[in-house]
Amino acid sequence: MTEGNIGRERIVDALIDRLEPLEFVDAMWEGGAAAHGRVDEWSDLDLQVVCDDEKVEETFETAREALDEVASIELAFRMPEPAWHGHSQVFWKLREASPFHLIDLCVIKRSSDDKFLEPEMHGSPEVHFDKTGVARPASFDVTAHREALRRRLGTLRTVFGLFGRVMVEKELRRGNGIEAVSYFHGTTLRPLIEVLRMRYTPAQHRFHTRYLYYDFPHDVVKRLERLFFVGDIGELDERLEEAVAWFEVAAEEAERFLSAEDDERPHR
Repeated sequence: MTEGNIGRERIVDALIDRLEPLEFVDAMWEGGAAAHGRVDEWSDLDLQVVCDDEKVEETFETAREALDEVASIELAFRMPEPAWHGHSQVFWKLREASPFHLIDLCVIKRSSDDKFLEPEMHGSPEVHFDKTGVARPASFDVTAHREALRRRLGTLRTVFGLFGRVMVEKELRRGNGIEAVSYFHGTTLRPLIEVLRMRYTPAQHRFHTRYLYYDFPHDVVKRLERLFFVGDIGELDERLEEAVAWFEVAAEEAERFLSAEDDERPHR
C-alpha cells in the first residue's frame, strides 16, 4: 500500500483556511482517535463541522474545494440520508495522501441537539476553531442512561436466550461451518461484548469492538481473542460453551454494576 506525501496537518490546515472565515460556519473539531489522545500514523481524520442549517451543501462544496487545492480526491462516498445519526456525512480518499488518512467529514446543522460532544461517550475533541462556543462539552444524563441500560440488558438476556447458542449449534449440526462462525460472531459474541461494555464502558455500550483494546482490562481482551480466533470448526463447540457461560456471568455483573449506587459502584 503506497504512502502519500500529504500529511494530516496539511489536510486539516487546508480545511481550516477555507471554512473558518465563512460566516455560516461556526466550528470545526476532530473526534475519534484525536478525541482520545490516540492519533498515530494509521488514524483517519474524524472531522465535525457545525454550520447554518441552510448551508450544509455549501459547506461540503467549500471543503471539497479546499482539498482540491492540496490534493486530488480519488474516491468519495456521501452517506445516504437520513443517516443513522441524523447529520450529513461524506468520506474522501485523497490520491496523494496515505490511504489511512481517510477524511470522514460530518456536517452538523446548528440547530441539532446532538453534536457528539458528550465526553463520556466521545472523548474530548481537538477543536480547530470555535467562533460561537458550540464545541463545549455536552451534558450526559448518567441516571437516565443507566435506566436505559437496565432495560437493554433485559432485552439482551432474552435475545441471547433465544439465539445466542441455538443459531450456532444448528449450523454446526448441518455441517455449515461458515454460517456457524458467522452466527457465533453475530448472535453470541456481539451481545457478550455489549454486556461487558455495560460494566467497563457503559456510555459506549454500542461501540462493539471499536476501541476494545483500550477500553477493556488486558485479561478480558485476551479471553475475547481466544473466542474470536477460532482455529478450525472443531474448536467452535468449545468456544460456544465458553461464550455462553461467560455471557451469563457478565450479565449478572452488569446488573449489579448498573443497580449499585454511585458510591457503591465498583471500579475496574
